[in-house]
Amino acid sequence: MAAALCVAMPAQANDISNLAEYARARVADASGELDTAARGYAAALAGVPFDEELATRAYRRAVAAGDRPLALQAAQNLREGGALPPDAQFLFLAEAMQEGDWSEAKRIRDRIEEDALFDAVVPLLDAWIAYGSGEGDPVAILRAASADGDTAYADEHNALLLLATGRYDEGIAAVEALGAPDSARILRLRLAAAAILADHRRRNEALELISADNRAFGRARARLERRRDIPGAVDSASAGMAEMLIRISAEINRRNVPTLALSLSRYASMFAPDNAVAWLVTSAILEAEEQYGTAIEALERIDVNDPFYADALDARARLLAESGEEEAALAVALQNADGRDVSAADWQRLGELYTSLDRHDDAADAYGEAIEELGEDAAPWSAWLLYGGALVDAGRWDAAKEALDRSVTEAEDEAIALNYYGYALLERREELDRAEELITRASELQPNSASITDSLGWVYYVRGDVDRAIPVLERAALGDPDEPTINEHLGDAYWVAGRRREARFAWQAALVTAEDEAAERLRAKMDIGLTAATQSP
Repeated sequence: MAAALCVAMPAQANDISNLAEYARARVADASGELDTAARGYAAALAGVPFDEELATRAYRRAVAAGDRPLALQAAQNLREGGALPPDAQFLFLAEAMQEGDWSEAKRIRDRIEEDALFDAVVPLLDAWIAYGSGEGDPVAILRAASADGDTAYADEHNALLLLATGRYDEGIAAVEALGAPDSARILRLRLAAAAILADHRRRNEALELISADNRAFGRARARLERRRDIPGAVDSASAGMAEMLIRISAEINRRNVPTLALSLSRYASMFAPDNAVAWLVTSAILEAEEQYGTAIEALERIDVNDPFYADALDARARLLAESGEEEAALAVALQNADGRDVSAADWQRLGELYTSLDRHDDAADAYGEAIEELGEDAAPWSAWLLYGGALVDAGRWDAAKEALDRSVTEAEDEAIALNYYGYALLERREELDRAEELITRASELQPNSASITDSLGWVYYVRGDVDRAIPVLERAALGDPDEPTINEHLGDAYWVAGRRREARFAWQAALVTAEDEAAERLRAKMDIGLTAATQSP
């Protein structure tokens, strides 16, 4: 093992005194433990002369973990060795801007331009450095560069700079010219604009900018109506840089370059730790990389008073559920549902969590609240289906029928709703004509669905037409040979048709993946054959 680790280590890091630190870091790295990996690489780096590979590992893991001191240590090592990645300049720029060292900020700006990778945003750097230093008109600087076609995102930052410099009427017009808040980006910019307007006692204009029906807007309006400020104003050069980096990070992530995207979003949070969108973007990138714990930590940085706090709670609940912590996820979802701005999506998330915990009555009540929030006439078929399904699981069949009937009324061409309601009727041997009608229509819509084909074959079986049922069930089994319900249905049909050996083969195939009551029923069939007590529901 030691020999293998020595071979894997960078050339200058294989001193025996650093082997343990490096080995721990590599193991942690492979396990996705960003914090441990970053500290291990940094410790190994401290004990050796400059090693570019080791320094780069330490730098990237420290940035990914959000450990600013470690990132600076590793980045300084890389800079001294002449191997600093171009994006790392933003780490040093954050330090310079927050310390008010505008001479250093300008030198870093020049290095960013020389590196060329981010030279398109240099005019934005010029504008925000001018704003922060008080040297020159930042709006004029940005507009001059924009006129030459040298900058990206000019319209967004023109609006932000107008507001930051007190030209409120022009700034409001520029924000409105960006378009309606039908995207996350425009929504964020309007909130940032409203925040700075509110800070300068222009609350009515702030309210007009965030008047659309949106959860984050609703939270912000509630604060304004209580004479409270809104977090997230872009009123410093650092805050302006954060906005720029968030946008770049999101675009790079869409191009499937997660390492660089994560670094930029982390820099954004270093420039502006109170920028909720920086943490949301960081969390989303980490989630995609299955770094659930670190993704949750990022969301926990969003302040309870932030307009995006409810979105952060929702994301935390989802991440906790995905990582198997259902009870913790439920606690977060309940916290969200207790808010005054609870949405239908919040209730649906709560319903999903209750379902995962087999708390079906609670799930049904949560889905019912979602429909009430939406309004019965406006609720889509999918909301009625979720509600009806939870009621079925809770044993509240009469209420379930009403909800499921509503779902198929709202969605006459949605195979999933038609099949679910039809099969629910079939299981209870109720309204068999209606059940066959619904399932037949579902099969017409999705003829290649194994589960719907199985429902169709089973309705024929239940209605006594075994000869018609068998070829349909055989087709379903070919479509999904590992599905226990399909194989059990086929075995039952074979048995009734007198094909006892084939029936046992089908039941045996079903038993491979069947669980709980189904497995017990199948074992009984294998022993004594099909009876009224062992027939599939």
